[in-house]
Amino acid sequence: MPIIVNLDVMMAKRKISGGELAQRIGITPANLSILKNNKAKAVRFSTLEAICRELKCQPSDLLKYEEEPFDPMDK
Repeated sequence: MPIIVNLDVMMAKRKISGGELAQRIGITPANLSILKNNKAKAVRFSTLEAICRELKCQPSDLLKYEEEPFDPMDK
């Protein structure tokens, strides 16, 4: 997937656990884990806003776009 979620990096920088962040932003620890482990297919802007507010960061600190390598067989 070309969108990489760096939530774990920002959480480590801010010294906050997944359980604590989940509680502060009002989602389940399981849903936070899905997002943190790059398993999410989507994220609500309200969730992204809450994460940024709690971690005092920008969306660009959490999300990164990496282009997938070109595969000529994918036609």
